[in-house]
Amino acid sequence: MPLPRLFYSLTFYYLGVTVVLLAAFLLNPDIRNYLPIGGVEELIAQPPRGPFEGVEIGGSRTGTLGSLVWLIIAVGAALLAALPVSWTYIAIRARDEYMQSIVETIILLPMIVTAIVIVVQNSLALAFSLAGIAAGVQFRNALKSPGDALFILLAIGTGLSAGIGAVELAFVVTIAFNYGFLVLWITDYGAREGTRRYLRRPGPKPAKEERARPRKAEPEADE
Repeated sequence: MPLPRLFYSLTFYYLGVTVVLLAAFLLNPDIRNYLPIGGVEELIAQPPRGPFEGVEIGGSRTGTLGSLVWLIIAVGAALLAALPVSWTYIAIRARDEYMQSIVETIILLPMIVTAIVIVVQNSLALAFSLAGIAAGVQFRNALKSPGDALFILLAIGTGLSAGIGAVELAFVVTIAFNYGFLVLWITDYGAREGTRRYLRRPGPKPAKEERARPRKAEPEADE
């Protein structure tokens, strides 16, 4: 089976992001101080801390203007990491249960979570206040499938990663997620006849069925 257009879109997108980052590092090596990266190293290499101690984010070492640049890049990076995830959802989701609201949530939720993580950083009182506010929000649209919940969970994880300055983690996870779903879609893994499908059928889109037009009544022959 030939690879679908989604594979080429994802590959060219991630290659383009990589080239832009390499060019930025070559032109200005000090730009690393303004990028929300290195959070994974902080999480892995940090000594044991108390349960209420947070992770130091890189923006605190860049000054007032640098922190603003760090924040803008962090929110933008969350958007860039989430955008190809929305492509995957659009391409693989079965058309009969496709939800446009999920696509919009995948794109916008990571940026919101990024801002929330920065706000509640090292503040237990703000964290409890946020939990109380979130508890008062009623979500009226239930997800139709556990597969949709995976996309929402990934969007939240992307925002958390960007918020603590670990954009590299966000991109690694989204790359593995996108190509993993792509392989499941191409191979039609786990499909059985007569079962409810989450992924639309791989291959070219079926031709649209023409609506049956009512035939005009033929004039009766004269006797």
